Amino acid sequence: MIRTLLWLLAGVLLGGIIHIVVILALPYFATEDVWSRVAALEAVDKPVVLPVPKPGEPNPLRLDPDMVYAVCQVNLADGPGVLSGTLPDAFWSIAVYNRAGAVIYSTTNRDGIGQNLDLGIFNAAQTRLLAQQQLDVAEGLLIVESPQNNVFALVRLAPPHPAMQARYAEALSQLECGNIQ
Repeated sequence: MIRTLLWLLAGVLLGGIIHIVVILALPYFATEDVWSRVAALEAVDKPVVLPVPKPGEPNPLRLDPDMVYAVCQVNLADGPGVLSGTLPDAFWSIAVYNRAGAVIYSTTNRDGIGQNLDLGIFNAAQTRLLAQQQLDVAEGLLIVESPQNNVFALVRLAPPHPAMQARYAEALSQLECGNIQ
């Protein structure tokens, strides 16, 4: 009887370990992750304005049809990244994501930034150089440190009226995105 219970306990324990390993390993084998969808947009070192999803059409990125979006990928191995420009006087937000799609930084213009977006994205080594004043950056640059080199930024604008979406999309396309030279 005790031997049967030990075998049963060992089977449950082994099954639990296998279950946890499989669940934790699945994201590494996924081919349709956030990074691959963003990479398909070819937004490396440039802002790409995303098309506004139409009602009834597929919306794989789950975008809000009332907002205008731009995405930009930056590889920090090539140098610190920067995202800058002047945005319309309406609500906007920016989020910086790592390769896994996790937000590493997020802010809005309601945080006292105003219309000017000046965001610098640095990896740990570049942040150390910045602290030692070995990197020259523009004054007023908002510094974000990323634990990984591959990041992407998503800027969201909320036009007060749907007729203004095209003008807001044009403002997003004028953003500067890439590596600091």
